[in-house]
Amino acid sequence: MSENPFREGLSRRKTPEPCTIVLFGASGDLTQRKLVPALYNLTREGLLSPKLAIVGFARRKKTNDQFRHEMLESVRKNVPGFDEKDLFWAEFSKTIFYQTGAFDSAEEYQALAVRLDDIERALGLPPNRLYYLATAPEHFGTIVRGLDAARLARPRSDPDRAGWARIVVEKPFGRDLESARSLNRELLRVLEEKQVFRIDHYLGKETVQNLMALRFANGIFEPLWNQKYVDHVQITVAESIGVEGRGGYYDQAGVLRDMIQNHMLQVLSLVAMEPPAALEADAIRDEKVKVLRALRRIPPADVDLHVVRAQYGAGTILGRLVPGYREEEGVSQDSRTETYVALRLSVDNWRWAGVPFLLRSGKRLPKRTTEICIQFKKPPLSLFGEQAACTVSPNALIVNVQPDEGISLRFGAKVPGPEIEVRQVKMDFRYGDSFGVPSPEAYERLLLDAMSGDSTLFTRRDEVEAAWTIMTDILEGWGRSTTPPLTYAAGSWGPEEAEKLFSGHEGRWRRL
Repeated sequence: MSENPFREGLSRRKTPEPCTIVLFGASGDLTQRKLVPALYNLTREGLLSPKLAIVGFARRKKTNDQFRHEMLESVRKNVPGFDEKDLFWAEFSKTIFYQTGAFDSAEEYQALAVRLDDIERALGLPPNRLYYLATAPEHFGTIVRGLDAARLARPRSDPDRAGWARIVVEKPFGRDLESARSLNRELLRVLEEKQVFRIDHYLGKETVQNLMALRFANGIFEPLWNQKYVDHVQITVAESIGVEGRGGYYDQAGVLRDMIQNHMLQVLSLVAMEPPAALEADAIRDEKVKVLRALRRIPPADVDLHVVRAQYGAGTILGRLVPGYREEEGVSQDSRTETYVALRLSVDNWRWAGVPFLLRSGKRLPKRTTEICIQFKKPPLSLFGEQAACTVSPNALIVNVQPDEGISLRFGAKVPGPEIEVRQVKMDFRYGDSFGVPSPEAYERLLLDAMSGDSTLFTRRDEVEAAWTIMTDILEGWGRSTTPPLTYAAGSWGPEEAEKLFSGHEGRWRRL
């Protein structure tokens, strides 16, 4: 074994500078299930500097040793193949610290400033700090103001100990357009835009990132990626679980806010964007913003024509009876919160004029899956007779985001034999099969980028506000409507009424 347990990685990318990561909400599920395991993996793979400190900040009183033991349990549960006998954990745990503090206490931010200076001097670290707000959104502004008052939110400019300061903000980023604008104003009164990293973990998924490589590294796809050849685009995010004990939270959110406004519109913008001038953060985000601004707004009075919303009723998932949404703990018995949404959006630009983008997401659907399907138009003339025409489906390019990451191309081929019979076949690419390694966790890539100062996979202020502009129109329409949500049985693919969104185009919602 090497004397240094922090093994040298094989990545070509530059290793981020040594830094201190401060985790606000250190007692929460996100820190324990995702963030610390991701930092452990990154360090073990040699992708981070061995000079690193992780400081948990939360209200509960704990010692460093107690917090380290909790993080050991988290890594044991969430890192496959973890072996605590490996000397690496003993070294990694020495970089973990804990600071007790309340988010609204000015004195405790001053105490945090002193503690960070002490830790950095002891470990020989520069004052580079990444603050991760793994908290409820109502604490974002309070934390940023507290950091600012303690002079922690701005880069250190003194020549002896210069360093940077960045802040990662979790979703949800607002509840509507006005609250998102208000939160942006609050953050940017203290911070510069380049310091703010609004995280969307879907953008860290390997297959989502591969959308740009699929389009812009292959000469065979990009010429077809437009209204001349594409009939429609389907984007599906399906979950088999219900609200899982979070009924009180979910009943105030719903799938439009929880999934579509952020994850799905980000994916849509990557599918529809123009080639960027360079593979740089702002060049890519500029093109994504153009897509979001080109989305045709849905007048609140016309929401029911373009959007289908529903709640799951009782049903069966994997042979198990499950309750309906209104029977879940914490959910109001007269709730109108949607657990399923299907909507039809139009991108009003030259590339996509007339091509509907059909999005759907829901809970208690038959399986957990995320998929993007680009369905092409049928050939203008069938040369194989009526029978063959009836059995041939349109060509489709399918990007599987989770759980089986890969890409499929579906096309027609003749069945062997004397008769002319054409059937659909597919060519499959799977990440695990082709590269022999599992895709890294999304949070690993995003934490690495935030420490490197690369904001490509993080959302910019104007992206957030452009997305909320479209969604707020829908929320206002629902607020005025007297029509209650439809109902679908748990274990089904949602209400049949969602099929109406395909009007005028070839196809139906895919049964995945």
